[in-house]
Amino acid sequence: MFLSVFDIFKIGVGPSSSHTMGPMVAAARFLGALSTLPDRAACVRLTVSLHGSLAFTGKGHATDRAVFLGLLGFLPETLDPDQAEALVAQLQDTRRLAVPGVGPIGFDPGADLVFDYGPPLPGHANGMVFTALGPAGDILLRQVWYSIGGGFVVNEDELSGAPASRDTATDAVPYPFTSAVEMLQMGRSAGRTIAAMKTANERVRHGADLEPRLEQLQAAMDDCLDRGLRQDGILPGGLSVRRRARGLYQQLLSERGSNQAQPHAATDWLLVYAMAVNEENAAGGRVVTAPTNGAAGVVPAVLRYYRDHCIGASAEGARQFLLTAAAIGGLIKHRASISGAECGCQAEVGSAAAMAAAGLCAALGGSNEQIENAAEIALEHHLGMTCDPVAGLVQVPCIERNGLGAIKAVSAASLALRGDGQHFMPLDNCIETMRQTGQDMAEKYKETSIGGLAVNLPEC
Repeated sequence: MFLSVFDIFKIGVGPSSSHTMGPMVAAARFLGALSTLPDRAACVRLTVSLHGSLAFTGKGHATDRAVFLGLLGFLPETLDPDQAEALVAQLQDTRRLAVPGVGPIGFDPGADLVFDYGPPLPGHANGMVFTALGPAGDILLRQVWYSIGGGFVVNEDELSGAPASRDTATDAVPYPFTSAVEMLQMGRSAGRTIAAMKTANERVRHGADLEPRLEQLQAAMDDCLDRGLRQDGILPGGLSVRRRARGLYQQLLSERGSNQAQPHAATDWLLVYAMAVNEENAAGGRVVTAPTNGAAGVVPAVLRYYRDHCIGASAEGARQFLLTAAAIGGLIKHRASISGAECGCQAEVGSAAAMAAAGLCAALGGSNEQIENAAEIALEHHLGMTCDPVAGLVQVPCIERNGLGAIKAVSAASLALRGDGQHFMPLDNCIETMRQTGQDMAEKYKETSIGGLAVNLPEC
């Protein structure tokens, strides 16, 4: 099992990796499969149904729009928002798709995409069914796809054990650790840091492109954060949630170098950085999954905190930060989940905090054992966290929650650095606890918006 840093960190669009990016990718891959059929020219109509969490919170997460964009040939990493909006509007008018290699196909956005509020599909809480129909209503192709978190998608065959997609491809890497125990053992045997082992693994797939692509990731994170610090106004979706990052940022700038700032202002910087990212995500802006969109603010916030606030910060430290964070994220995804629909927000913000804590610990010179300890501390103190977005929007409590996740990540790294790496609860056991807790968690607390904060709203 090898998950690249570029599998964990994907450049895409908001507001959700599982509900926006995943369905867009699945729709595009369905069209790709359709274009290979011998009788593809007979296709006259497409239908799509959304199930489970994709149905319950799909409206708030713009899942319908994401499916339209995927059927129009767009992918998250290359989406041109201006062109996309024009073509979606055109689809609403013409009710027809022009599919390369297939031809014109009927698709009525209002009738041919259905939110199915019945039981979820058996494979995963985020299920989609794509169907291509012939002139007599005969089924030419039917595929079930699942969006499994972080922008990853698998079809029904892949989920049941057939050969996996490139997202989960197996590569012959020099350090094929699949657990934290293996990671630490390999590090001790080779005398290498987690970042060094991850670099060696990445070279197998990406070669000399590794550094330029890491720089591209950092630039995308920075651009999203900086845009969030510049924007003002009300976020879309109907909750009338006001952007706060810009105002908070201006307050912090005005207090710099004065006697007005309290000692705990350091945590305010983390809050404002994370909130800036997640406000951009909520607005549908370009964002980097870290490891998901809903948790996209934690890693960029802690990385910015390292670069702008920590003594001795360097470009090499930032590189180690990202590689180490990706290594931890890969372990969590492999051994448990990064999906809120599977395991609640402990799998999203909890995983992000563990990744950021490990990354910061590495950048500040922590040993492999201290890094593993930092990740465990951060994840442990998110266990049991539910995913209950109000109105199905990635706004309340998601935006603030990323800020608090960033604060926990820095605290976890600091605590681990003050120890020697020896601790009671191993990271692997904490990850397994998160998985079991997610299995036991009621469905209403796993990104369906039918429980928790989503149903306990202000009465005024």
